[in-house]
Amino acid sequence: MSLPKIMGILNVTPDSFSDGGQFDSAASACSQAEALVVSGADIIDVGGESTRPFAEPVTEQEELDRVIPAILGIRSVHSIPISIDTTKAEVARRALEAGADIINDISALRKDPDMLGLVQDTSVPVIIMHMHGTPMDMQVRPQYDNVVSDIAEFFKERLAWLAVNGIDPKRITLDPGIGFGKTLAHNLSIIKHFADFKVLGCPLLLGHSRKRFIGDITGLEVGDRDLPTAVVSAFAGVSNADIIRVHNVAATRHAMQMIAAIQKAE
Repeated sequence: MSLPKIMGILNVTPDSFSDGGQFDSAASACSQAEALVVSGADIIDVGGESTRPFAEPVTEQEELDRVIPAILGIRSVHSIPISIDTTKAEVARRALEAGADIINDISALRKDPDMLGLVQDTSVPVIIMHMHGTPMDMQVRPQYDNVVSDIAEFFKERLAWLAVNGIDPKRITLDPGIGFGKTLAHNLSIIKHFADFKVLGCPLLLGHSRKRFIGDITGLEVGDRDLPTAVVSAFAGVSNADIIRVHNVAATRHAMQMIAAIQKAE
């Protein structure tokens, strides 16, 4: 079984829940991108708008001013695949022109009606995520009949809609959206049954890094959650994840090395 690719998170924002303000200049973003590459990242995910619970939206121009210099800087020295984490079609378009390779839309192409046209006009891979509500309200009493089957039904609807609109499902990666409108119990159920989403026929992404549910279980503050994050990454590595999105690439790379060694053992 092949091990998942590691997507390193690069938030060029002042207010992201874990690293807000640390990499919000072009120079600091490029320096962090270099660190992610050296640590073994397979993809760098650049985001210019915080999607933490209750985060305020930013304007298109503000998001462009954050992400484009970072992408240009990374691309000037590295050929590593870059994904643009945005719900705005114009931001995604400009990011692709600057050198990004993947669109990562947490709204699953639902927020900006122009995003579909951009996806139709390009051939890049697209990541679509399940989110209950919006960042402003997603954590206000989220409820499901069965969180895993409900998310699977959502993805089936999205994939059917994309197919009707001429989008090859082979371009799509599915992200169940850990922490995006989910309780602790919901998040744990998604992770435990992560392999169930494989029946949908698309690559799967798990984005759990440093999130609140880890703190709820361990009592650790955000900056101290890399070890339990790596434990979940290891579990995902044997649960058919194709991409694991994390802040600390080295920790997850080491977890993947251990999984690979165990798999090769007699």
